[in-house]
Amino acid sequence: MSGFATFRAPHRVTGSAADVALGRAMVEAWQRDGIFQIEADGVQRARTRAALAASRRFFALPAAAKAACVNDTSYSGYVASGEEVTAGERDAAEIFTITPDLPGGDGRPCHGPVPWPDQGYRTAMEDHLAGVGGLGDRLLPLVALGLGLETSGVGRLAGLTRGGWHHMRVLRFPPASAATERGIGAHTDYGLLVIAAQDEVGGLYVRPPVPGERRPRNWLPGESTAGFAEDAPGWRYVTPAEGVLTVFPGDILQFLTGGAVLSTPHRVRLADRERFTLAYFHEPRFDARMRPLRADPYEPADSTDSPVIHYGEHFTRMFMRCYPRRATTLRIEERGLLRQLASAR
Repeated sequence: MSGFATFRAPHRVTGSAADVALGRAMVEAWQRDGIFQIEADGVQRARTRAALAASRRFFALPAAAKAACVNDTSYSGYVASGEEVTAGERDAAEIFTITPDLPGGDGRPCHGPVPWPDQGYRTAMEDHLAGVGGLGDRLLPLVALGLGLETSGVGRLAGLTRGGWHHMRVLRFPPASAATERGIGAHTDYGLLVIAAQDEVGGLYVRPPVPGERRPRNWLPGESTAGFAEDAPGWRYVTPAEGVLTVFPGDILQFLTGGAVLSTPHRVRLADRERFTLAYFHEPRFDARMRPLRADPYEPADSTDSPVIHYGEHFTRMFMRCYPRRATTLRIEERGLLRQLASAR
């Protein structure tokens, strides 16, 4: 076994005593280990297998075919190895990002179509997205119950994600080489809730909360978790397990809970053969404006300003930071599109 807490998610969350106990156990697992795991049912296992198989087929395509799956209106599509940057270093992963598929776009940053390579790939990915999206809809009320944010299991956290900017990153990691074993550098994820499926090869490491360790608040100007504690002791390997999904909190959940739940730093080391993984992000609406549901102990006690995050602006800034030379980033800069979101905040 992995050594991390593994749960089964109920088919429906009603706010029962059992739901509250399960939510508390999940929150405690995050506070202790940084992650918990969910045992997927047979339907979800089949969807995940099909999505991983489709990813293997896609990444085996010629470079020119993959490179054609790009547009300049959204961050969906193919990302070549070395294009993504973490803490100033190029990451090894090839990626296919899937954001909401908006064929016409609407002029706002990041809104546009998904440049699907073919219908078979699209079907496999959308099936997996539907499954993990439904899981996210059930996990957030449990987390809210576990944190004591509500009593019914429906509302404050889950309400943010109705019509959410849910998206996924499909990743292929090459084998390690004499030059590097670095797949992706240490970082936290920018969003609310992450549900990851990895194949049997393995390479994921997470950093559980360390008492007294001050972590940067990734959403604030001048603070970044990119490269955080990269070479420090305290990382734990997440052993792959068939039919198991790994769940961890992102920056937005840390922000909303005032640090009661911390965004989990993680990194990837390359293995002796290629590795595939699916990272799904269960997110607020693009235009959601959020304030903390609990006070942050790092904020001054006499502070009268309640911080606000506009999710779309936060998402856009994070992607622009990771992809400084991508066509989408250059388009946003050239047209001043980020100012639209900043003014909405």
